[in-house]
Amino acid sequence: MDTVDHDGLDLSGTTARRVDLSSARAEDVRLRDAELRSADLSGMVLRDVLLRDVRVRGAYVESLELSGEIGRLVVNGVDVAPLVLAELDRTAPGHADLRPTDADGFRHAWAVLEDLWAGTLERARSLDAALLHERVDGEWSFVDTLRHLAFATECWLLRAVQGDPAPWHPLSLPWEEAPPTPAFTADRDARPDLDTALALRRDRADRVRAHLATLTDDDLAGRTVPVRAPGWPEPESFPVRECLLTILTEEWWHRRYAERDLAVLTAR
Repeated sequence: MDTVDHDGLDLSGTTARRVDLSSARAEDVRLRDAELRSADLSGMVLRDVLLRDVRVRGAYVESLELSGEIGRLVVNGVDVAPLVLAELDRTAPGHADLRPTDADGFRHAWAVLEDLWAGTLERARSLDAALLHERVDGEWSFVDTLRHLAFATECWLLRAVQGDPAPWHPLSLPWEEAPPTPAFTADRDARPDLDTALALRRDRADRVRAHLATLTDDDLAGRTVPVRAPGWPEPESFPVRECLLTILTEEWWHRRYAERDLAVLTAR
């Protein structure tokens, strides 16, 4: 397929008919309040998308896979989000522990996550080292996942909660669509070996464990002091509980994705 650069193409407010974007690739797309009629979305892949107040009518759905943070999701008049939550609680180890309400609950949740990750790391070590740098279906490699979890801890614990204005290690990996900033840099082509990536991850995990060891319910009910320095998260005040929940959520979901991809790599 020929590559044509349409950087900055703006069709907002227009009506387009008989548009063929088959096999096209688009980045930084805005479809807010757009309307699609007679659309064939077969085989479409959406990554890092915001689906808020989206309505789909007259759909034929077969083999639709959706993963992410799901709030209210209505299918044929039924809100299925609570059903999905209940099924994950029932079948996915550790998921029911992701909603702690007090400091002891956070300590318990972190212990559960560490136990789960221990098994995942053992599974990863059984593979050839080169496979741990391999992407499955365009997702992060196993080593990159470890690097990203270090970044998440740096952002939401070391910076947001503990106030370090620039906690980022050179190997830490921001999310792929992170805006360019001099506050932290990411060598996305770096290929540290597993032990190097694990050393960074263990350091960040140790800091989470140490923070939770002294966490009180009063701390949990408080808010962070904004960090007035460039970086992420932006300089504003956040509920401490939400910051720590973000870390738990990142840890749980990225382990689940890692297990999914390790299964593919193991089967080869």
